[in-house]
Amino acid sequence: MPIFPVERGEIYYEVTGRGHPLLLFAPGFLGSRIAGWRAGGEQANAPLRNPVPALARSFRVITLDVRNAGRSWAEIGPDYDWPLYTADHVALLDEVGAERCHVLGSCFGASFALALAHAAPERVSALVLHNPVGLSGDNRDLIEAEIANWTASLAGRPDVSPSALRAVGPRMFGRDFVFSITRHAAGRITAPTLLMPGDDRLHPPLVSAALARLTRAELFPRWQDRNAGTDVIEPVSGFLHQHTPGRTRLARSRP
Repeated sequence: MPIFPVERGEIYYEVTGRGHPLLLFAPGFLGSRIAGWRAGGEQANAPLRNPVPALARSFRVITLDVRNAGRSWAEIGPDYDWPLYTADHVALLDEVGAERCHVLGSCFGASFALALAHAAPERVSALVLHNPVGLSGDNRDLIEAEIANWTASLAGRPDVSPSALRAVGPRMFGRDFVFSITRHAAGRITAPTLLMPGDDRLHPPLVSAALARLTRAELFPRWQDRNAGTDVIEPVSGFLHQHTPGRTRLARSRP
């Protein structure tokens, strides 16, 4: 199985297709895993369900179970926070030989994608944010429920300290906005960005509006009205093709 070591843990990943690398972060909160993309997973009824086969026709698609999700695991200590996740994701790019890549994050995966684009801008050639999760004035209860579900999923592990596990939620989600980065950091992201905005309590429109403004994103509005499959994948793929290194240089060189 494709597993590689990270700091005090290991990450499971899969690579499909050929072309410019495209790293996908699945929905599922801190349980973001490859299964979240597949039919029957958390996105089963969403327009962006199971995008890997379609995207793999044009890109080298990299998917993963983030630390402590699916087939990945890691120790939970006092430093368990966003930088550890981001370090995993940079290490994954090194592992598969992807010097630069496009990045797509769905739902909570958008927070992972934003953290990577901010911490390692030289590695990200384009960014797609699908239905991003964030904190608004009336959804703290939903975030706390997600934290509780993730905590419960790890509570039975004999190597996990209950006190260390309880400390993860306040440490990682005591902030606002998209949790992984600040508004100021979002404004410093330089990668071309496509935003498919959210429209409910867990995916607040105000957070998407702020992301659109701060990242100067191209908007794909009303994506929820599209049929599942190509009606959503084609515009996403077109945006990624437009910003693929080499293709961009070729387009600029034409008279």
